[in-house]
Amino acid sequence: MTSFTEAVGGLATDGRLPDGEGPFPAVLIRTPYDRRRHHAELRGWAGRGFAALVQDVRGRHASPGEWRPYENEADDGAQALRWIRRQRWSDGHVVAVGASYAAHCAVALALDAPEDARPDAVIAAVPALGAAETAREPSGVERLWARAGWWAAHGDRRDSDEDALTDALTEDPGLLTHLPLIDLPVRLGRSLPSWPDLWLHRERGRLGSRAEHAGTPLLAVGGHHDHFTDDTVALWRRWGGPSRLLLGPWGHGLVAAPGTDAQPVHRVNLGDLYARWARLALTGGLAAGRRGAVGLGDSPLWVSAGMQGEPRSQNVRLLHGSSFTADPQQPVSSEELTVTTGGTPDRCLFVTPPLPRALDVIGTAEVRLRAAADTRSADWAARLVALTSEGAAERLAVGVVRRADPPGRAAEFTVGLGSLARRLPAGTRLRLEIAGHHFPAHARNPHTGDDPVTATRLLASRREVDPGHVALRLPVLRSRPTPTDPVQEILR
Repeated sequence: MTSFTEAVGGLATDGRLPDGEGPFPAVLIRTPYDRRRHHAELRGWAGRGFAALVQDVRGRHASPGEWRPYENEADDGAQALRWIRRQRWSDGHVVAVGASYAAHCAVALALDAPEDARPDAVIAAVPALGAAETAREPSGVERLWARAGWWAAHGDRRDSDEDALTDALTEDPGLLTHLPLIDLPVRLGRSLPSWPDLWLHRERGRLGSRAEHAGTPLLAVGGHHDHFTDDTVALWRRWGGPSRLLLGPWGHGLVAAPGTDAQPVHRVNLGDLYARWARLALTGGLAAGRRGAVGLGDSPLWVSAGMQGEPRSQNVRLLHGSSFTADPQQPVSSEELTVTTGGTPDRCLFVTPPLPRALDVIGTAEVRLRAAADTRSADWAARLVALTSEGAAERLAVGVVRRADPPGRAAEFTVGLGSLARRLPAGTRLRLEIAGHHFPAHARNPHTGDDPVTATRLLASRREVDPGHVALRLPVLRSRPTPTDPVQEILR
């Protein structure tokens, strides 16, 4: 193998060529996380016959310029792709590959670059599709913890400090409770001029709306414990060209971050699968349409990505708190699953009877409720927790919506809980919590009507939930699912 370093489009780029004369198809990875961390990946691609290149995006690590997240990736990627196609070792075919922000780079190149500078195939893993998608829930609620951690580690700096937020919280455990949140950089002790700009982005789905016009093949890879799960699935569903989905019981690190519900069968050699899929994608060997496989957590199964359960309401019994106070000074914790039923309620609690038999739940879950707040602005957070027969608690799903109903007037609405793929064993009870906050995963609604990022004043909000109008709806399969081979599904 031959290695090289170039300033492609002025940006630091490392490459590795396979043995032999070539020409070769190429793989392009563009990342803000230091191209040197991808050298083993380059060797893997080159060993499978691909010319592999990785580039530091503009303003990061060895690449000059100003680092402006989500703004320059299509233009800079287009320069890199055109350069690759001009090289004598290139056969002209390029696969754009990336995970997380690097997946954004790959997707933006495929959808926003000029036609002559678009890749021939895309592999997008746990894609961070844009600023609004990463910063907010579909309802507009701010994803505070994830964005504060990312911006502290990577924002407005050439290198990265992965422990920046953790270190700051060690010094000040109440760091994220200080108001206003817009002043977080001051408390971190460094300049973050792009932090306020992040929260100006409210329009989700720009790339997704363009995906239906894509003609190139897509492999979308994600995990059910990843905060971008729904975006991964939506990208796969909307993509116009042949699209494949691999969704396992994994976190943001995919197979390197298995969930507690992952089984040995859910281990997949992603490097080998990516290369085999890329070969088929470049040679027209993929069938048209959408296919894929979903790992069913807590089971030894993969099932077809098209499989969906039938929405079924679960019998829930009120335990506590049909009337409760959502106090942003003492918000319900997104980290703590222990719940006490004494004292003044801070959430409404429901529980199901033990499941008489195992349920296979595949698809989108939701909570429908009728409730009222005495403040004009109110967030409603629904958290679903599995309680095992041994007494352990495990978070299954969370959804948050923001409402602006007339104070004191009950309204009927739905809180989406996102995608699930799980076998719930017999004897499991489900606990449903309805609260006014889910902090620090999400910013606290101050209940004043002010923007939670710039608010300086907090009010408590009195809540009323009608227990007779609360429905937990899970997508339940009527019969045992037919297993599939994930590799075969992806490579068809």
